Amino acid sequence: MSGLVQKNNNQPVWYKGTGVNEAIERFTVGSDREMDLYLARFDVIGTIAHIRMLESIKLLTEGELGKLEEELRSIHLRISANDFCIEDGVEDVHSQIELLLTRKLGDVGKKIHSGRSRNDQVLVDIKLLIRHEIEEIVKCVCRLFDALIAQSEENKDVLMPGYTHLQVAMPSSFGLWFGAYAESLADDMHMMYAAWQVTNQNPLGSAAGYGSSFPLNRTMTTNLLGFDALNYNVVYAQMGRGKTEKIMSFAMASIAATLSRFCVDACLYMSQNFGFISLPDELTTGSSIMPHKKNPDAFELTRAKCNRIQALPSEITLLVNNLPSGYFRDLQILKEILFPTFNELKNCLDVVTYVVKQITVNKNILDDARYHYLFSVDALNNLVLNGKPFRDAYKEVGTQISEGKFVPKINAKHTHEGSIGNLCNDKIQEKMQTAIDRFSFEKVKTALNALIKN
Repeated sequence: MSGLVQKNNNQPVWYKGTGVNEAIERFTVGSDREMDLYLARFDVIGTIAHIRMLESIKLLTEGELGKLEEELRSIHLRISANDFCIEDGVEDVHSQIELLLTRKLGDVGKKIHSGRSRNDQVLVDIKLLIRHEIEEIVKCVCRLFDALIAQSEENKDVLMPGYTHLQVAMPSSFGLWFGAYAESLADDMHMMYAAWQVTNQNPLGSAAGYGSSFPLNRTMTTNLLGFDALNYNVVYAQMGRGKTEKIMSFAMASIAATLSRFCVDACLYMSQNFGFISLPDELTTGSSIMPHKKNPDAFELTRAKCNRIQALPSEITLLVNNLPSGYFRDLQILKEILFPTFNELKNCLDVVTYVVKQITVNKNILDDARYHYLFSVDALNNLVLNGKPFRDAYKEVGTQISEGKFVPKINAKHTHEGSIGNLCNDKIQEKMQTAIDRFSFEKVKTALNALIKN
């Protein structure tokens, strides 16, 4: 390791005259500056709410507040225009924003940290980021949901084999297949709403995890930032670091599991041994040696990416599960685990949505004799409807099959809720809408616009 280095510019906010070992600094900072760029716009928003509260308790004058807000909105515009960076020697996004304010406004810029620790500052930033990403992910899910329902309706009368143990089992339909994954997404939204509820609580004012001697108005910042409630206990607010990320990761993993399973089906159904669905050539890739190949790479890569996302809860759990209460630097690693995954999941959702819209189904699958046994259960049920006991009917059809005398009636007259003849897609759409309506996206949008655009 190199020796201690005394820095003259851009000192850490905690600097007290002691040199910093360069190797230790590189190790402890890691990729934090890169990850903090995800938080930049939210750090500005959280700071505006905080300084409005500081002005209300007389720690800032009205004039100081006006100057700070004007400059913070200018920084926000720079961030939105991708004209913002964390300079060399600046520890994190919080220090960078405070530095920019101080350069422009002098000592006034140094006042924004009163009543606040970087602990609760990063807590609120992360919650604002996760809350934003929840809305973005929900929008992506809704687009895929609509594409699946549209395919379900368009192909509701096209029969296909259903399988158990990968053995031909009973008649299904493309209406059922597409609709099944639509309803799975609707249930995933219940998981996402749980993440929203945990995320949408304000930790600001908990400082380093033990509160402040300043008469902070935490209810005011809660309302300004559009949170539904406070994290009331300041120790628990700090304990929420890691817990919030873990709960969000479970919600993302639930969506990823639905996507991955759909992609497994799609890869199988596109293979020549099934031949159930096809894609336009431009949505497949070829082989360097086999000229006939049309590979479903989009589905395969989505499957792999989503399987990796499903490992996220375990990774976060292992990182935080043996930490006592209070803050520890271990929590910094959560950023690089979680933040890039937001875009990964959204990209997977968008790609699958695009491809689903262009799937063509094979409408003549059941012409193949290998699928005739699909209708053995319907034949058995017809015997029962005509008065024969179920076990006797089962034996009779089984004997016909074993003796090669079974002649199927290739139709399916299922009528109960959620069956081939009664998909209940309208009910599934209602289920999804009910889940989406619980999110308070508009309330949040209104609150944040008031902070940024006033």
